[in-house]
Amino acid sequence: MMRCDALVLDAALRQSLVTVRSLGRRGLRIDAAETHRNAPAFASRWCRHAVVFPAKEGTDAYRRVLEQWLDGTGARVIITSNDATIALLRQYRACFEPRLRVALAPEPALAIAINKEQTLAAARRLGVPVAPEVVVRDPGEVAAALKEIKLPAVIKPSESWLWNGRVGARLGAQLTVTAAETRRAVEAVTRFGEAALVQPLLPGRREAVSFLYADGEVYARFAQWAKRTNPPLGGNSVLRQSIPVPPDIGRHAESLVRDIDLEGYSEVEFRRDAAGVPYLMEINPRLSASVEVAVRAGVDFPYLLYQWAIGGPIERVAGYRTGGWIRDLGGDITTLIAALRQRGRPGITPPLRTLVDFGLSFLRPTAYDYLHWNDPLPAIKASTAFTRNMIRTLASHWRKNGS
Repeated sequence: MMRCDALVLDAALRQSLVTVRSLGRRGLRIDAAETHRNAPAFASRWCRHAVVFPAKEGTDAYRRVLEQWLDGTGARVIITSNDATIALLRQYRACFEPRLRVALAPEPALAIAINKEQTLAAARRLGVPVAPEVVVRDPGEVAAALKEIKLPAVIKPSESWLWNGRVGARLGAQLTVTAAETRRAVEAVTRFGEAALVQPLLPGRREAVSFLYADGEVYARFAQWAKRTNPPLGGNSVLRQSIPVPPDIGRHAESLVRDIDLEGYSEVEFRRDAAGVPYLMEINPRLSASVEVAVRAGVDFPYLLYQWAIGGPIERVAGYRTGGWIRDLGGDITTLIAALRQRGRPGITPPLRTLVDFGLSFLRPTAYDYLHWNDPLPAIKASTAFTRNMIRTLASHWRKNGS
């Protein structure tokens, strides 16, 4: 096998497919790897080789398989977007970097961006608006936290990927409306030895600004807002639109990236309150699941990231098309079901409005994740997998409720 230009790990992720297509269209030799065979990126016409690593992400077994593959084949750049894989590459970065470029920001900038406590501390120092919060390190501190942060509350882990030396888990934000729910959410985080952040629920728009930054210069900027996410509160965006960079969050986001010196790609996420005031939520220092909206708007972040990683010249992107919608239909269906099940909870729209909004989304001009006219097989593979999983879920639900 010939050495490839880039090995794209975590091939099941949406952004991995976007990366394979972006780099492959430019004539680069791209291989993709995943721990199973059902990754949509494997079906892309631009995926030179589909590699199955028979080991769980984030484990030493995965590292050993990856090293064996690199010894036998080799790659110029490695690109990853999975939190567990990022944690593993960070841990063994000194072993990997002599043989290839890892497309992640250098330490310690990456450590600050991944850790919400450190990110928010940097933001406060710069005057970037940060939502009120209480850091909780033990479930016994929940009662005191709720005296300051009133219910409903949002519980977040300080880092998305948690590892206690034996098992790992990726935890996202969780909405809680009772003290008991809050305690359970905090227990889920602190059992890994990490801190939980307790914040108030902000009901406004979720907006994000993305950058390609290197050597003190911004080569590309892009902004989007998420109309719907999976899960409904703060998950991956499943319906989003490209927008001009809002002056307020654009200024705040860029000052933060420059202060941390966060090179490579990053997405800085904000949530607005009822009055429209934006508050920093987090920084994602790796290609985000929503990156295809930027690529279709004219900002090819995967290719810019590759250019930065290899140390070559980086293209400058002066502008992009705004107003374009893109939708992950499978994720949107899952969001619809979750919203109907969670009706009545804070932040969840009433069922009738939820159904109407879902239906109206078919009437506006919209692009779809996975679907591309000159690379159709990934969409077929993704649709087949989604349908199979839905059937299994419905069958399991029917058996549970029918017994």
